[in-house]
Amino acid sequence: MKLYDCTPAPSPRRVRIFLAEKGVEVPTVEVDLRNGEHLQDAFRGINPDCTVPVLELDDGTRITEIFAICQYLEDRYPEPPLLGRDAAARALVTMWNTKIEQHGLGAMSEMFRNKARGFSNRALTGPVDYEQIPELVERGRKRFEQFLSRLELQLEGREFVVGSDFSIADITAAVTIDFAGWAKVGIGDDRQQVRRWHESVAQRPSMQA
Repeated sequence: MKLYDCTPAPSPRRVRIFLAEKGVEVPTVEVDLRNGEHLQDAFRGINPDCTVPVLELDDGTRITEIFAICQYLEDRYPEPPLLGRDAAARALVTMWNTKIEQHGLGAMSEMFRNKARGFSNRALTGPVDYEQIPELVERGRKRFEQFLSRLELQLEGREFVVGSDFSIADITAAVTIDFAGWAKVGIGDDRQQVRRWHESVAQRPSMQA
């Protein structure tokens, strides 16, 4: 296997953390997003969506969506389980990971990509250029604040997002909150559960991946 990666980017970081939690090392190929390597023909041949991460298997099969990559890794390396220990837990982990992607990571991406100068013609990922819409910056911020408030409620009485087991939901939420730091958006003093959880999760060795 090998992983097409970009060290600073939030999306491949989620897979690196997942791999680190499994104790699995996979060779990586660095893709220079800043200078548009992902938009060149060579990488388009690897992933027509022009995004990382991409997990390439030994037989040449390529998996491009983060959750799909993690499903494959979970099946191949089941310990420790990061997608849930039983049917109910797997459903809840998938549910919360989806909520975090949609309402947290999606909101922050909406805000960041419609504001940062480097994305002036790249407001959405993918092979097609889209202009920024400045009005979406404030909407993204509001959506992210709502996400943090919902996460605060979910974490009350829980060590992790889904009960007592660290999971991909925690990985996605932690990476989302770290990503928000790029846009100078913090957790807020009133969200003590989120702060407690984030400070604890940040101490895990995998978070340095």
